[in-house]
Amino acid sequence: MREPTYFLLLALTDGPRHGYGIAQRAAELSEDRVKLTAGTLYGALDRLVGSAQITVDREDTVNGRRRRYYRLTEGGRRALVDETVRLRATVTAAERLIGPEVGGAQA
Repeated sequence: MREPTYFLLLALTDGPRHGYGIAQRAAELSEDRVKLTAGTLYGALDRLVGSAQITVDREDTVNGRRRRYYRLTEGGRRALVDETVRLRATVTAAERLIGPEVGGAQA
């Protein structure tokens, strides 16, 4: 799973969000490493809806603009858990080879 997708799904773990809210939360969670532009974000949202990892929760209108809210599905949560387990195993393997400074213990 690519990092932007991971953080997009992670941004939905605490409840539904609209597109801009997802982008903001993903940037926050990634410490600004992931910056989802509109083109990237909405393409990813469409792809994740198509794969049933997220779904449209609701739509409303704010200041005359339609706002669509997305939520994580059980399939999306499972994909997120699986990827987190994979990332943890990767870090563990790296720490065995190059030492604990990988985890931030030393600068």
